[in-house]
Amino acid sequence: MSSLQVETPAWMTEDLQIFSDSVGKFFEKELAPHVEKWEKQEIVDRDAWYKTGEAGILCASMPEEYGGGGGTFAHEAIIIDQMGKKGIAGFGASLHNAIIAPYINEYGTEEQKQKWLPKMATGELVGAIAMTEPGTGSDLQSIKSTAKLDGNEYVVNGSKTFITNGQTANLIIVVAKTNPEGGAKGTSLMIVETDEVEGFKRGRNLDKIGQKSQDTSELFFDNVRIPTSNLLGNEEGKGFIQLMQQLPSERLQIGLQGVAAMEAALDETIAYVKERKAFGKAIIDFQNTQFKLAECKTKATVAKVFCDYCTGLLLEGKLDAATASMAKYWVSDMQCEVIDECLQLFGGYGYMNEYPIARMYRDARVQKIYGGTNEVQKILISRTL
Repeated sequence: MSSLQVETPAWMTEDLQIFSDSVGKFFEKELAPHVEKWEKQEIVDRDAWYKTGEAGILCASMPEEYGGGGGTFAHEAIIIDQMGKKGIAGFGASLHNAIIAPYINEYGTEEQKQKWLPKMATGELVGAIAMTEPGTGSDLQSIKSTAKLDGNEYVVNGSKTFITNGQTANLIIVVAKTNPEGGAKGTSLMIVETDEVEGFKRGRNLDKIGQKSQDTSELFFDNVRIPTSNLLGNEEGKGFIQLMQQLPSERLQIGLQGVAAMEAALDETIAYVKERKAFGKAIIDFQNTQFKLAECKTKATVAKVFCDYCTGLLLEGKLDAATASMAKYWVSDMQCEVIDECLQLFGGYGYMNEYPIARMYRDARVQKIYGGTNEVQKILISRTL
């Protein structure tokens, strides 16, 4: 039973509830037992992708004719929620499912969809998107990577960093300049299938504070030749528009991850303070504990209701960029606050890695950074004033 009791949103149908239960059971049985191992080796085992594909959880929202589950973003929201509740923070399936696959489905040609989506649904192809460069961060217009046309091929050059699924991915969307003088209009999205090219190199699996089981990497492209058919869509210069159109979904996903993490943290903490005793009584019986948890529950509940509302808007095609930015920045701020307060109630044990709350604390911090820093989200929101 969750510590948050909120009304079921209108988009959560009975079928989706059944899907949620089955996804939760799959994660609990097939993935959760391996999290400790993945944290130590700093990468999720490759067979986890195949298992998840077999269970119908990869590309759940993609059309059935391309091997997907025929669902909607609601299915992806459920997968994100269950991953957070089951403590599987490092598995990059939500990026693969709800960011990479939609780029191909929304902007790809029929040939591209038929070529890549079925293999993404089985886990044969693992997706990543290479946006960030060592000198650019959240400033996508300043990227230096290039894709120059040479006959019937593009030649891709550049370096990327902080790339989720970087050690595992074999289908990478590379944000590159096809016209370096064209500014935002000179940006295109190129698909690099790493198993089929020369000149592609993976750098370090980066040593992060948290999300240890996620392989976040540097990538290098040295005269990587790809066919012109690997330009996403069939027209150069559309990359920046494509990125901007998909960012509301990506930012809402970060909010949904934050809600699931807060819910899990509250459940862990409430169970702990009911059992743990200090000065002759359970920690839950101290007024300070009750007040702190009341604050945490309020923040988590408000976050959940808002993200449910945003999910409903997205499903109706009505989620605007500024509202998605509100979800991303505010929920990730609340996630860090709530988990910090929860950890405090564990005392010294909260600082021990054997307690899930310690991992939640480490994993939470990056939520305020990736997907565009929270400062960038505030700039975007302020433009609506």
